[in-house]
Amino acid sequence: MAIDVLERGDLPFPRSLPEFQRLFADEAACAAYLERARWINGFVCPRCGTFGEPYRISTRPGVLRCRKCRCDTSLTAGTVMERTHTPLSVWFWAAYLLTSQTPGMSAVQFQRQLGLPCYETAFQILHKLRVGMVRPDQDRIGGTSGEHVDADETYVGGRTRGEGRGVHHKSIVAAAVEVRHRQRDSALNNRRNSRYAGRVRLAVVSDRCADALCGFIKSVVAPGARIITDDWSGYAGLTKHGYDHAAVAERGDPLVAEEFMPIVHLVFSNLKTWLRGIHHGVSPQHLQAYLNEFTFRFNRRFYPFNAFRSLLGIAGNVTAPTYAELYAAKS
Repeated sequence: MAIDVLERGDLPFPRSLPEFQRLFADEAACAAYLERARWINGFVCPRCGTFGEPYRISTRPGVLRCRKCRCDTSLTAGTVMERTHTPLSVWFWAAYLLTSQTPGMSAVQFQRQLGLPCYETAFQILHKLRVGMVRPDQDRIGGTSGEHVDADETYVGGRTRGEGRGVHHKSIVAAAVEVRHRQRDSALNNRRNSRYAGRVRLAVVSDRCADALCGFIKSVVAPGARIITDDWSGYAGLTKHGYDHAAVAERGDPLVAEEFMPIVHLVFSNLKTWLRGIHHGVSPQHLQAYLNEFTFRFNRRFYPFNAFRSLLGIAGNVTAPTYAELYAAKS
């Protein structure tokens, strides 16, 4: 599914803080926007399937009542905001701050900006929104004629000292990045080469074996796509899975990596800088959630104003973990 970048009159992009405050002046305005984001063609009762204008309760702007079966539907039901006690306006502020700030923001910064009394509330809101940054129907990248996909893996975070040589607690992150080429008449072609990154997919994998790496690529890259990797044995089976696979023997030479796989290494560099600079490191338990946020930001870097509406649209069809699940052993 392509990223929706066209502005709609009923769902405008807030381009500044004054415009945001004008569009979402109260709870009713937030509820109306969320309703339009969830039901583009009008309200449909989830119980009886009736299409049409629902009854509205003035004292409960977040509740819609079906005119046929009289069933009440909460605007936040089936979303990352389900059963929340936090006002919709706070959720909208969270979505706007999270998407409008280019580098993102930590939970401490978010708590300070909105004056929330509890850090855990800020942490939970941000993590629920990170869950909403991944569409359930997310398509696979690659497969476009004239383009290919760079795939690689790297170690992220963890301690590396004091337990002997080769012992560490780092997480393995796999990446697949579309490599695109600018048009010849573009002024940006004055650069050393015309390659740039398209869409990216990131995931925490258990190890560097073929099952983990090939399984990741099969889940995120379209069949038949051309894939370039290093000569690690974990990628050797990609050809058998129907991919046009080319392995590059880097052998630790940075010049070879720069020549044949610069884009995926640039993504890894940006990812690690972002994790250290904004969040000062993250735990393995929540690393995938931060990878989701980085992917969301990276794939929408050319459409910054659309990110707010896009996040609310995705979050309107995704359920998020509870507070207890966020702090469980495996999140």
